[in-house]
Amino acid sequence: MNNQPVRVRFAPSPTGPLHAGGVRTALYNYLFARQQGGQMLLRIEDTDQNRYVPGAEAYILEALEWLGIQIDEGPQQGGPHAPYRQSERKEMYREYAERLVQEGKAYYAFDTTEQLDEMRKRMEAAKVAAVQYNAITRLEMTNSLTLSPEETKARLESGEAYVIRMKIMPKEEVRFNDLIRGWVVVHSSQIDDKVLLKSDGMPTYHLANIVDDHLMGITHVIRGEEWLPSAPLHVLLYRYLGWESTMPQFAHLPLLLKPDGNGKLSKRDADLGGFPIFPLEWTDPVTGDKARGFREEGYLPGATANFLALLGWNAGTEQEIFSMDELISSFSFERVHKAGARFDIQKANWFNQQYLKQLDDSVIVEELKPLFKNSGIDINQSQIAQIVHLLKDRVHFTKEIVSESLFLFHAPEVYDQDVVIKKWNEEAVNAISGFKDALVAFEGDFVAHDIKELLSATMDSLGIKMGKIMQALRLAVTGAGAGPDLMIIMEILGKEEVVKRLESAVNRLSAQIRLA
Repeated sequence: MNNQPVRVRFAPSPTGPLHAGGVRTALYNYLFARQQGGQMLLRIEDTDQNRYVPGAEAYILEALEWLGIQIDEGPQQGGPHAPYRQSERKEMYREYAERLVQEGKAYYAFDTTEQLDEMRKRMEAAKVAAVQYNAITRLEMTNSLTLSPEETKARLESGEAYVIRMKIMPKEEVRFNDLIRGWVVVHSSQIDDKVLLKSDGMPTYHLANIVDDHLMGITHVIRGEEWLPSAPLHVLLYRYLGWESTMPQFAHLPLLLKPDGNGKLSKRDADLGGFPIFPLEWTDPVTGDKARGFREEGYLPGATANFLALLGWNAGTEQEIFSMDELISSFSFERVHKAGARFDIQKANWFNQQYLKQLDDSVIVEELKPLFKNSGIDINQSQIAQIVHLLKDRVHFTKEIVSESLFLFHAPEVYDQDVVIKKWNEEAVNAISGFKDALVAFEGDFVAHDIKELLSATMDSLGIKMGKIMQALRLAVTGAGAGPDLMIIMEILGKEEVVKRLESAVNRLSAQIRLA
């Protein structure tokens, strides 16, 4: 096993959008496979046809591609172990289930829903803590262990509905070494006789994933903590099928927790908090309800992957910003936490801000063109580039540049009253009026550097220190007391617009103060 090339698989069910926990599972599989020079498979586990949702598989494929997770074998890529949809491998699973029956390791169960309900009621009446179909209760049920071979055969030949259950042997110890949690030891008395093959002929997850992992040469099963209780059953299945020597290593990842750390993260938490937990936006094909997506909310794929990678893992250093290649080289199971990871959307916003800062301005300009157009703002590419330079380091999302730049297209209608009270005085009026007159007479290039020099020279001539009037000047130009570089703002606005705004502020605010 140790000499085999690493082969991992991500095996989602197409029952809806891909939750952030599933995305992180796919990411950890990918990081480990690439680090080890191995391969990553995508397998669609669609054996539960009742829960199948149209469009979910396409959503999964698009989400992985957006995040930069490259699949080596799968429904789209093909490969030597095709097909990669479990619904297309149906007959294969029956063969293994029947083999287990023949070897006395599984059995046919003909119990009706009513019989199963009666059994549960009997157990509950007897104060049994955990009701199970197991080595004790199966002897009271309708199955090939309690029926004669002749009656079993007759029922099968008549087409009576049945399932195939695994026959758990009592008094067995199940042990496996989890790469994250260490040794896990479970007694077989805690495991019930799980259904392996359903009455519709489809396998359950337990049988299908074991058979597929074996046939596809999977060396490591990396999946969520919710599958840890099923792992002992899977270990037994490997043993019963004679595949224990090639059993993959397990790694069960910690849960993603609510922002407050109390309980598992859910869609309801995201809806209430107004943040996404799905990589892409999802529209429910039945209800039409929409769920937010990281992509549509403006998160960059690299930032999203970086954020998710650090939910439950760290490199053991102070580094937080990782490229995909750096994540691959740094990843290890030794540094994956056992405890759940709190989903902090503010941290995701911070990651996006850092990635946005690293983006080339030209890329942001192209993204902003349609956003400005949709906002009804007539602006050319050169002006957008100026605005990007001004605001890029101050926002978390590209789309915020549009909303944060509206003051450039609309002169102030209102002014920050706190700043008016504190900073708007006779000295400020004299300074701003003097600067306005200097601007009218100015004939040089109206660029930030020259504007600052003109302002400095004007204040020197008036005997006013620049620091005392800068906030009032910003107020006159933008209506606010704080913001990005004021000199660049004035360059973008142009001389004529700045002069208009200064005149308006002097007239309106001075009148306001007199009235007060």
